[in-house]
Amino acid sequence: MSNPILIDSLDFANQRRHMAGAIALVDLPRTHDLLAHTEGELSWSLEGGKDALSRSTLHLRLAGEFSLVCQRCLTPMPFRLEADSTLTLFTNEARLESACEDDDTLDAVMADPAFDVLALIEDEVLLGLPMAPRHAIRCSWVTLHWVRRSSSSA
Repeated sequence: MSNPILIDSLDFANQRRHMAGAIALVDLPRTHDLLAHTEGELSWSLEGGKDALSRSTLHLRLAGEFSLVCQRCLTPMPFRLEADSTLTLFTNEARLESACEDDDTLDAVMADPAFDVLALIEDEVLLGLPMAPRHAIRCSWVTLHWVRRSSSSA
């Protein structure tokens, strides 16, 4: 993984800062086993702010093209990932737990003076990729026949 991008998450949110960039897929090592290849890059942006309850938040947007392995025919397939998530920051674990109990849709983390943005990006990619990717339309008969034949001879 490339060098981490560390921010003081609470300060970043409270100052309503913004940062954006692109990261090579090869620099997301926890995704490698899920990809057909690691060529390409992922665009991202992170914006600090406040939610309706005046709690500090980090808003992350991701966009990128991935090449996954179809679990039906075992050939590469394109997958477009677009993710948009908001993390609510807390400085007290008891408040974090209480807020999550009150709102099961809340994504919350503890504020961190050395918050790793690249680790967050990689986590969100892992959450956004399908567990068993398959082509949207049927895989070709020739490919399926070859896969079945190869697996029966093994």
